[in-house]
Amino acid sequence: MSDSLFSDASKRLQAALKYVSISDDAIEHLKYPKSSLSVSIPVRMDDGSLKVFQGYRVRYDDTRGPAKGGVRYHPNVSLDEVQSLAFWMTFKCAALNLPFGGGKGGITVDPKALSKLELERLSRGYIDAIADFIGPDVDILAPDVYTNAMIMGWMMDQYSIIRRQISPAVVTGKPITMGGSLGRDGATATGAFFVIESIMPKFEQVPQETTVAIQGFGNAGAVLAELLAKAGYKVVAISDSQGGIYAKNGLDIPSIRHYKAAGNGVKAVYCRNSVCNIVEHEVITNQELLALDVDILIPAALENQITEENVNTINAKYIFEAANGPVTSAADRVLEAKGIYVFPDILVNAGGVTVSYFEWVQNRSGLYWTLEEVNQRLKQKIVEESNRIWSISQELAVPMRTAAYIHALNRLGEALNAKGTRDYYINSRVS
Repeated sequence: MSDSLFSDASKRLQAALKYVSISDDAIEHLKYPKSSLSVSIPVRMDDGSLKVFQGYRVRYDDTRGPAKGGVRYHPNVSLDEVQSLAFWMTFKCAALNLPFGGGKGGITVDPKALSKLELERLSRGYIDAIADFIGPDVDILAPDVYTNAMIMGWMMDQYSIIRRQISPAVVTGKPITMGGSLGRDGATATGAFFVIESIMPKFEQVPQETTVAIQGFGNAGAVLAELLAKAGYKVVAISDSQGGIYAKNGLDIPSIRHYKAAGNGVKAVYCRNSVCNIVEHEVITNQELLALDVDILIPAALENQITEENVNTINAKYIFEAANGPVTSAADRVLEAKGIYVFPDILVNAGGVTVSYFEWVQNRSGLYWTLEEVNQRLKQKIVEESNRIWSISQELAVPMRTAAYIHALNRLGEALNAKGTRDYYINSRVS
């Protein structure tokens, strides 16, 4: 992970600042994370040896409410990456008008190299190390890359043990039986689908005539691929960390999900009752997928996938960022010059944090919603904010990313100004 990831992320603010009227105090406040924590997590491995892992948690801003953000397990996790993700989460929550600030956490680990028992010890050890740094009214955790409902359940349980009270609202994305919300597993993908469905008609683009390529076939990418396929979009290419597949006439996404779930990777093969349907396809690399001539390209993997080095190979008309930070600021400028529309991560993948908010509300109230209620509330929130950001983009003639940051900055500025600014203290007089 580049040491300049946070610096690159911060550049997105500069383009938006010229269009907003917020105080210098607010701008200064948003330059820095509120607090950062680095911890060492000793884990007794199955073979009896002791291994120490590095963990992180960053609260970037909590002006609008307690920090909120996921925990990722990945070999490339660093403090720089976690700080950047917390920064993005701050603006994501503001853009969606959620009463949260931005936080993020992670552990530098290859989770695939650990047994389930080692993974549990690591997850509980992480909570032991950061328990005083988090809480339902302070900083709320959620799943991210290579973490899931089971891991969130371990974390919530460990926090409850430490506090000697059941504390479901400290973690979202938990198993349903531990206070999780219906619809949370697929929320990131469902939210992205609602964004696409609200934006594409503005370009008179109909599903049946729209080709899609998705980089990343994890929880977000796989669910989104299936939602788009069911809606009539032609999903012609997908990939995971090992590579991808392409079929110009479209892929059978449910079959691929079934096959991958069995541990076989993304193969266009599906077997049932000893009958196999082989879908003709080409094997491609992740870079080849990014360069495909498709209508919609969806990066749904990790950061910095479209950079100065490969941006000139991009041929898609529209890019929807289901991953966090997949396009660098330098690549953004090239894409804009090429007339390629980029719909930013702080809008496109905000379904996850939105339903996490719903879960937190349900935990606090003790009243739980049906899946239909969750998806209805999610759609209303996503479509409403998508249209507002689109209107800002059209009114100011700025890219959607800049419009999203303008929208978020206005809300953050109002909250920061409400606490008092230089102008207030200098110009006000006590009568």
